[in-house]
Amino acid sequence: MRIPFYKAQAVGNDFLFTWVDTLPEPLKTKAEAEFLGTGVQKPGDSPDDLAKAARDLCHRNLGVGADGWYLMHPAREADVEIHLFNSDGSRAELSGNGTRCAAAVLTWEGRVMAPEGGVRVKTGSGVKRLTRAGRTDNGFLFEMEMGTPHLEPGALHTRLPLASGAREAAVLNVGNPQCALAVPSLDFDWRSLGAEIEGHSMFPARTNVSFFRATGPGRIEARFYERGAGPTLSSGTGSTGAAAAAILLGMAEPELEVITEAGPMKLRWESAPEGAIYLEGPAEVVARGEFFRKEN
Repeated sequence: MRIPFYKAQAVGNDFLFTWVDTLPEPLKTKAEAEFLGTGVQKPGDSPDDLAKAARDLCHRNLGVGADGWYLMHPAREADVEIHLFNSDGSRAELSGNGTRCAAAVLTWEGRVMAPEGGVRVKTGSGVKRLTRAGRTDNGFLFEMEMGTPHLEPGALHTRLPLASGAREAAVLNVGNPQCALAVPSLDFDWRSLGAEIEGHSMFPARTNVSFFRATGPGRIEARFYERGAGPTLSSGTGSTGAAAAAILLGMAEPELEVITEAGPMKLRWESAPEGAIYLEGPAEVVARGEFFRKEN
């Protein structure tokens, strides 16, 4: 069985992309059913064959290697519809870096007829609009409308009981669930703590986790433990969640840089807290090929 793919990365967050009509059977039939609305739609749940394929493709040693696998399909209300499988085979509603990568693949293939008018990508959290701010060969710079963060009353100061002691966190949704923790330093075992928080009983569907510290009114530094993928070099939605928490806590201005392990991204929150957040960052198409998957 051969599965064609593109590989793209955005600030070190890497993803694979496959058009549904290029999938071999029986994956093609399963994927078509999902895009037509007859498949499993809930995040965290997916048809077994597609979930297994995602795990195989994304495996860092035995597969191509990636943080997630996207299936792509034409859409009436957008330039493309995308469904994201995390590297562990679970589903995710949205990835900011992944959506920029999808726009890069779409533009690279020439499927966007009017790139100056932006790219519209249908995600599990609705249609996202991206504006292209620059291009260098296979690299692109996009600003993406992330939407307005949603917080329940009191969620900015949520008390998390943990094995190492209780911690305060901001619990919010930016198209996917986020748990953002302000920390004085990033020089600690945040990966282990992130894994504990991701599967905490307070989050029955699991959550994405970010740790951040303010280094000035216009900058925060952050680390990410993503639901279904583990530690990642960066995260678009994680950066959005961490920045939103920092702004609401008075630790940062509504226009700032988020410094990740793989580089910076720019974020602006128009008319906070009611307005939309816009995230700007690069996306690069790095490879294309076929994955030779053993048939079960």
